[in-house]
Amino acid sequence: MKISVIGCGYLGAVHAATLASMGHTVVGIDVDANKVDHLGRGFAPFYEPGLDELLQDGRATGRLTFSADFADADGAQVHFLCLGTPQSKTSDGADLSYLVSATRALLPHLSRGAVVVGKSTVPVGTVDMLGKILSRRPDVLLGWNPEFLRQGTAVKDSLVPDRLVYGVPGGKESAEGAGVTAALNAVYGPLLGAGIPRLVCNFATAELIKSASNAFLATKVSFINAMAELCDASGADVTELSEAMGMDPRIGNRYLHAGLGFGGGCLPKDVRSFRAQAAALDVSSVDDWMGVVDSINLGQRLRTVEIARELCRGFLSGRTVTVLGAAFKPDTDDIRDSPALDVALQLAAAGAHVTVTDPKAINNAWMSYPQLRFEPSTRRALEGAELVLLLTEWDEYRSLSPAVAGGLVRRRTVLDARNVLDAAAWQAEGWTVRGLGTNSVVEPAPVEAPAPVAQSVETRVIKPAQAVVRRTGVLAAQPIETLGTKR
Repeated sequence: MKISVIGCGYLGAVHAATLASMGHTVVGIDVDANKVDHLGRGFAPFYEPGLDELLQDGRATGRLTFSADFADADGAQVHFLCLGTPQSKTSDGADLSYLVSATRALLPHLSRGAVVVGKSTVPVGTVDMLGKILSRRPDVLLGWNPEFLRQGTAVKDSLVPDRLVYGVPGGKESAEGAGVTAALNAVYGPLLGAGIPRLVCNFATAELIKSASNAFLATKVSFINAMAELCDASGADVTELSEAMGMDPRIGNRYLHAGLGFGGGCLPKDVRSFRAQAAALDVSSVDDWMGVVDSINLGQRLRTVEIARELCRGFLSGRTVTVLGAAFKPDTDDIRDSPALDVALQLAAAGAHVTVTDPKAINNAWMSYPQLRFEPSTRRALEGAELVLLLTEWDEYRSLSPAVAGGLVRRRTVLDARNVLDAAAWQAEGWTVRGLGTNSVVEPAPVEAPAPVAQSVETRVIKPAQAVVRRTGVLAAQPIETLGTKR
């Protein structure tokens, strides 16, 4: 089949590449000419494991191309809408302007009998709104096929999804929806042949599924983080608590890991959009519930800053602090709503001299937060630190040697806000270790309050120009130095 993918961000680029790997002829359309250029040369303008290989394979076979011209979508049998739906600047609801604009731009290029399929996460009623735009073309079908990708594992999630959902007009028993179902069956033939489950439903259900799934996952994260605070207050250990809870098959252990909380471009805005939808539909229980979930999640960031202050004996001003991690999660360079950077900014606002390091997100973070100091080298970032905070659980931070790291810092104190370090091993090397909800802390040695140091923003900022190289036109950080080997 010839397929177009409209919008080539995280979702669209991965979707286009995986469809081409299934044998389809795919054209990705995006108005960002720079993005189109990078993708056309086989390189993603963001970090996603395995994606460059798929892009290069699609380019080599000729099945995958990218364009900034909607006319190149002419003749496609199926058009996937993969536009971003960020949080509105004026409310908690979703901004659908990109989706609407792309649908209007696509309208003149639709062939008779073509199927337009949305994949974006949207509030209920969006499909009906887009249907009105497409009503000028009664010969075109409309469907909804929500995505369930996770950044860092998006390629795997596309090639081996846990389910396929088709939203069709009238639902699964409707003759009206049969055309959309048949088209999507043809698109996903290899996946269906491999036994991937398929659910056919009406539009409202398809629109709600992704938001409801994310709301439930966010609930699990916020619940266990609330339990972490209770464990700190009572002397319990949240890691043992969550392990025991996760053994119950009705609960499961995924997303039941206490820590700094969630961030990124999806989960936070989806929770708020879900809450806005509930409020608009006058469903106060969901509105209130999502409000609590969001509040607990944001509260973890404030709590982490306060624990950092405690570990510095009440004085953050003038302290030299190293933050391990800038991306909102490992295996991505995405810094949108990053809990790690939020905490780093709060520490800097309290007067700490903060150095942030990350394997992939340094350049994105530096361009967005010039008031922070960034260092690509983990070794150099640790030098002279009085407090280390592990805020993004990259494997190289999990596997840091406490002995080697201890030889670099000024004071062996670490706040493991992701609860991933072997606290006993670090304590054996003389480190004061604090987790969230683990009570794994040894009383730190007394520290005198530092004298106030007047320091301008300009002297604290280090532009990592020397630490970047140009590769395919994109700034890329030099490899992080390894400290110790992975256990």
